[in-house]
Amino acid sequence: MSQKIGDKLRYALAAIGPGLFLIGYNIGTGSVTTMATSGAKYGMALFWALLLSCLFTFVLMVAYGQVTLVTGRTALFTIKTKWKYGRVLAIYIMIALILGELLALMGVTGIVADLLQEGMRLAGGFAFSRFWIIFVLVICLYVLLWFGHYQRFEKILTFFVILMGLCFIVVFFMVKPSFAALLQGLVPRVPDEPGAFALVAAMAGTTCSAAVFIIRSTVVAEKGWTIKDLAAEKKDALVSATSMLFLSGIIMAVSAGTLYVMGLELTNTIEMIHLFEPIGGKIAAFLLISGIAAAGLSTIFPIILIAPWLISDYTGKPRKIRSPLYRILGCMGLLFCFGLEVLPQRPPAMMIFSQAFQACILPAVAIPIFFLINDKSLMREHKATWAMNGGLAAVVLFSLLTTYFALLELF
Repeated sequence: MSQKIGDKLRYALAAIGPGLFLIGYNIGTGSVTTMATSGAKYGMALFWALLLSCLFTFVLMVAYGQVTLVTGRTALFTIKTKWKYGRVLAIYIMIALILGELLALMGVTGIVADLLQEGMRLAGGFAFSRFWIIFVLVICLYVLLWFGHYQRFEKILTFFVILMGLCFIVVFFMVKPSFAALLQGLVPRVPDEPGAFALVAAMAGTTCSAAVFIIRSTVVAEKGWTIKDLAAEKKDALVSATSMLFLSGIIMAVSAGTLYVMGLELTNTIEMIHLFEPIGGKIAAFLLISGIAAAGLSTIFPIILIAPWLISDYTGKPRKIRSPLYRILGCMGLLFCFGLEVLPQRPPAMMIFSQAFQACILPAVAIPIFFLINDKSLMREHKATWAMNGGLAAVVLFSLLTTYFALLELF
């Protein structure tokens, strides 16, 4: 009986592989910090921004997946070959995404190292320096890259996603947040305070991330799906977007129902551990460290693959993780993990900057897919419906608005 249940669970997880991959990629330390900061400062008042971001994430994931299933080609290659100036746009998207993700990689790795260091201190043991923690992580990641393949990466990310989700759910019940405060805060509003618009932009940048939709095309292609799998692709996108909303909402609710009620604010991830330890005890602190570290590690895996994947996407060549190109570029990407050992910025500051930067790229991926999915010569009977077009038009407007907020924050 237990074997049958296990087989069914493995089948279900395999069926939504691309979705789990993108949950792991999308919900990282930046997402955790942003949602927790929003909850602590404004309660659930900005939950509407998270809801819209996840809704638009679903629309773009379906659209990019549908174009890939019909054409059999990944996103950048399709943009390059089907638009008059598509080559220039594809190169811009590729360079901007690689730059944005490398900036994020520095912040993510720094935060994960700080968390592991804090966990060692809480355990009462000796805490290694951040450099040596990052060094060990980089060696382990490169070994996995050297011997790995997509299916193995998918399994590793599935593990981290499940661990992350369980940790945050357990912490939610341990700290016993004020449900009355949560319900009161669900009334949509934008607080009239400095930094509120920037936080909306950061939430959009970390949830409705431009990189997710380009990578979506690649992981759908890696799965070997065809147009016959269109229903499965939509179901997978729905599971992914719903899970992102649930996990991000849980993180926001934990802060809103505790820190917001107590009048406490947080500015970085380590401070989050210090604030929650008196509320939930050391067990809650260790669970938070485990959950946030799992979120960070699940983000690092896809980031080190993004440069070679985007190059394969642009050129239309096969994706071979064990090829020299992937191993060399993966090694170069992993060197950026040490970035904050050289630069003076703190990890949270780098994460905020990278999230605002990501929000600026969103229009460049939202606008092209609107035209591609409506190209009758390309999509034939699978071109966008009126409902899809309405959703994509709303996404374009949302992307322009959040870009404006992000530019205000950056400059």
